[in-house]
Amino acid sequence: MALFNNPPKASKSLRVLARLLGYPDAQLRSDLADMRGALREERALAPQRLAELDALIDTLSRKAPLETEADYVELFDRGRATSLHLFEHVHGDSRDRGPAMIDLAQTYGKAGMYLTEGEMPDFLPVVLEFTSTQPPREAREFLAEMAHIFNAIFAALQQRASPYACVLGALLELAGEKAQPVEIAAEEPLDAIWQEPVVFDGCSSKGQARPDQPQPIHIVPNAARKARPSQGAQA
Repeated sequence: MALFNNPPKASKSLRVLARLLGYPDAQLRSDLADMRGALREERALAPQRLAELDALIDTLSRKAPLETEADYVELFDRGRATSLHLFEHVHGDSRDRGPAMIDLAQTYGKAGMYLTEGEMPDFLPVVLEFTSTQPPREAREFLAEMAHIFNAIFAALQQRASPYACVLGALLELAGEKAQPVEIAAEEPLDAIWQEPVVFDGCSSKGQARPDQPQPIHIVPNAARKARPSQGAQA
């Protein structure tokens, strides 16, 4: 069970984690030293997690740029299990994905955050940028709503022995959760993956349609909905 009492301020750390999950272009590589410093300065994460993130930053700094970029594409763009588009894990290709995208983009807009052309609202770095603008308690609760997805991606990255797994581990820590073992189904070839049924069933957007009310986001599996009421973060 997540604990929400006095969560640490983690706005800088969330922005760094968002950047680390972005495409490792020249700009990101030039900012790695500053990103390392921001993580150490804020100290929102446990020392062991910071050491893991240090190792990832060292890897991104040391490897040849073309190799780093190719590895990123192969890891995050070639299969569903490690996709950084969160609604891919919730809705797959179902028609519910579009309305969920609109709801999430509207939540960003109400908080004063607007997407640039081509940005998808469920892309994890974008989600983390938004979360970094929220007060500590609301930020942790918002992350906790997505912890089951983080945990699945974390497990898939661990299975691939990817250094990026530490970023998802850090997100689970900031959500007040612990990474749990997740059984990863064998992935089919890319063309077949897009025809698979939904990986996780259900994304509640209850309460988001009324403009005069706070806009909670609920991202939970179907079974969990019946077991307990969701507590979404309010933007």
